[in-house]
Amino acid sequence: MAVAIVAVIMMFILIMASIYSFVTSKIYQSSYFSYQIFASLLLVYIVVLIGFGSIYFWLSLHDVLLIEFSKQPEGELNRIEAFAHAFYFSGVTLMTVGYGDITPIGWGRMIALIEALIGYILPAAFIFKLGQQKAYVQSNKKVANSQDE
Repeated sequence: MAVAIVAVIMMFILIMASIYSFVTSKIYQSSYFSYQIFASLLLVYIVVLIGFGSIYFWLSLHDVLLIEFSKQPEGELNRIEAFAHAFYFSGVTLMTVGYGDITPIGWGRMIALIEALIGYILPAAFIFKLGQQKAYVQSNKKVANSQDE
């Protein structure tokens, strides 16, 4: 148990050091990374995760929507467990294609496909927006250089 706690603490320190190094490096200052675009991407991910998690939770209150390890739950899940399952499934579906430990049934399959599609499109949109920002900055530099001459 102690080894796991030390490993988690070391991972956290490594992640924080990497972020600090990225923000303070001179390479970052000459890049086209934008805090505004990153924050908006993060906000969109959070909103989508909460929205789909709420849909899964609402549907689970009306019917069995998510089954764990391909078997029906033996008893009825309490609301806290259903809430945790719904948001866990939403996060895993949005960020990856899922682990397979929780499987949607019925309408949940179509909803999960839509959420997975959104999860694939968001990073591509983020990269596209960075490309647009780079092109905008370069065109402004060309205009400024031509006005100086």
